[in-house]
Amino acid sequence: MAINDAYLEELRSKTDVEAVISSYVVLRRRGRILTGLCPFHNEKTPSFTVYPETQSYYCFGCGSGGDVITFIKNINNLDYVEAVKQLADMAGMAPPETNFDTTLTKQRLRMFEINREAAKFFYKSLYSPLGKQCLEYYHGRGLSDETIRHFGLGFAPENFNDGLYKHLKGLGYNDAELFGANVIRKSIKGYYDAFKNRAMFPIIDIRGNVIAFSGRRLDESDPRKYVNTSDTLVFKKGSNLFALNFAKGSKREGLILCEGNMDVISLHQAGFDNAVAGLGTALTEEQALLITRYANTVYLCYDNDEAGQKAVEKALRIFSRTGIKIKVLHLQGGKDPDEIIKNCGADYFRSIIEGAANDIEFKLLNAQHNFDITTSDGKLNYLNAAVDILASLDNSLERDIYATRLSELGVSKTAIDEQISRKRASNSRKQKTIDFKNIVRSTVAPKDSVNPDRTRHPAVVKAEEHLIANFLFSPDCYKALKGKITPDDFISVVNSHIFKVLSERIENEQSLDLTVVSQSFTDEETAAYSRLLTMSDTVGKTLKECEDCINTILSEKHKSERKAAKDMDDDEFLNAFKEFGNK
Repeated sequence: MAINDAYLEELRSKTDVEAVISSYVVLRRRGRILTGLCPFHNEKTPSFTVYPETQSYYCFGCGSGGDVITFIKNINNLDYVEAVKQLADMAGMAPPETNFDTTLTKQRLRMFEINREAAKFFYKSLYSPLGKQCLEYYHGRGLSDETIRHFGLGFAPENFNDGLYKHLKGLGYNDAELFGANVIRKSIKGYYDAFKNRAMFPIIDIRGNVIAFSGRRLDESDPRKYVNTSDTLVFKKGSNLFALNFAKGSKREGLILCEGNMDVISLHQAGFDNAVAGLGTALTEEQALLITRYANTVYLCYDNDEAGQKAVEKALRIFSRTGIKIKVLHLQGGKDPDEIIKNCGADYFRSIIEGAANDIEFKLLNAQHNFDITTSDGKLNYLNAAVDILASLDNSLERDIYATRLSELGVSKTAIDEQISRKRASNSRKQKTIDFKNIVRSTVAPKDSVNPDRTRHPAVVKAEEHLIANFLFSPDCYKALKGKITPDDFISVVNSHIFKVLSERIENEQSLDLTVVSQSFTDEETAAYSRLLTMSDTVGKTLKECEDCINTILSEKHKSERKAAKDMDDDEFLNAFKEFGNK
C-alpha cells in the first residue's frame, strides 16, 4: 500500500519547495522562477531551476529533477518514506502509515549502530596500554580528559590490522555492513581496519548520531595526515560540519568556522563553544547554508599562511550569496587558534574576535597589501582594485562610507563615486549577458542524462514529450483521444511508463500533481516528469497538436517494426511492396 493521495496533498500544501531547497542551495529569483548552482553535480554557471508554481525543480545541466520529497530524498541519502517522514515532521504532521520496504532505513540504522560501537571501541582503546602514545599526544596538545570524553576522542590501534573488524564481527555485524559503513576495507588478502595507529575524531550529526570518523596520523612516516570516512548512506563529507552538534546550542554570537578539528576542540575547551570546522574539504555551499540555519554571523578563522588566506577568499565568495553577516579574524600570536590560545590565552583570542573585520574591510586591506600606495602608480592600482570591491555592494550607504574612506588617500570622493557607478553598470551588462545565455542553454536542446532515447530518436521522443505534456496540462485532450495510442507505442521506456501512470490517473479522476505521482516513478522518471512540467508555455494544449504527435509516434513505430528488405523472405518482401504501392 502506497501513501494515500490525501496525505501527500496535505504535505504539499504545508511544505514550500522554495523554502526547503533554499536551506541547501543559494537561489536567486528570475521572474517566476529561481535559479542556483546544482547541489547534485559540480557547476560554475547556475542551471538548477526551482518552479514555485508547480512546486518542482529541474537541473538543465545534469537532468535531476522532482518535487520537494525527491529533493530531500536525494540531498540527504534517504529512501522515499524517510524523506516523507522528515518533511512531515517539519510540517507538524503525523508520520504516514505505509508498508513500504524499509530496507534502506534498516541499513542506515545498522550503520549508526556500527559507528557508535566503533567510537566506543576507539575510546576504550585510548585508555588501554595500546593507546598510551595517543593519550600522550592529546595531553601534549593541552586537552584534558574531560574534553577528550566530551568529544569522544579515541585511538585506532594497529593490532594486526583487524582489531576493530574482529570486535564488530563479534557483535554480529556482517562484512557487507562493515564495508558499507567504511570502517573496514578490502584487499586480496581479506578485510582490514580502515583506521590504524591514528588519533580518532568521531563526527556526530545534530541528532547525536556518530556518522563518520576523521583519523590523524601518529606515525610521521605516513604521508596522509588525515584519513576520513568516505561518503556512505549516513555521511556526505561536503554536507556536514565537525562539532555543530555542540555549537548549535551555544549562547555565544554566531559560529566560528575553523580549518581543523584540533582548532575547534581547543576553542571549545577555552570556552568558545560556538566553533565548527569543515571535514577535510574546502568549504561547500551546503556547509555555508548549514551555518546560516544556526547563526546570523560567521567568523572566518583560518590559518595565516597562504593556503589559509586563499580559503578565506573562497569562503567570502560562498557566504556572500547567503546574506549572512561575515567577519574575518586576523590571527596574531600564532599560526592557528590552537597555538594562539596556548601562547596568549582565551582573553587575547576574545579580543581578536571583537576586533574582527567585516568582509569588505578584509578585501580592501588585502588589496592594499598588494600595492605600494606611497607611489602614484601604486595608489592608482589600489584605488582601481578598491572600486571593483565596492562596486559589488548593493547597499548605497555602505558604498558611500567606504568611498569616503578611500578619498582620504587624496582623491576626490566624486571621482571615486563616478568610477564605482561605471563599474556597477559594466557588471550589470555582463550579468544580463550571462542570464541570457543561461536562458538559451536551459531552453534549447537541454541535456538529459536520464533518457538516452532523446539523443537516439530526438524527433519521435520530442513528439512523445509534447503529447504527454499536452495531456498533463489538458486532461480533456486525453479523454477525447483515448484509445488512439497506448504505452506500448512509445519508443522511450521512460516516457512509456510516465504515459501509463498519467493515463490511469486521468481515467480515475486522480491528481496529476508531482508530489502525488512521484511515488509511482523511479528517480529518472520523476526527473523526466519534472522536466515536462517546465513545458507549460511551449505546448498548445489542443487536439490538433496531440493528433500530430500521435501520428509521428505511430509512424516511427511502424518504421521500426518493418523489417529491412535484406532480412525479408520473398513473401514478406512482396507484401511489403504491395503495402507501399497502396499508399
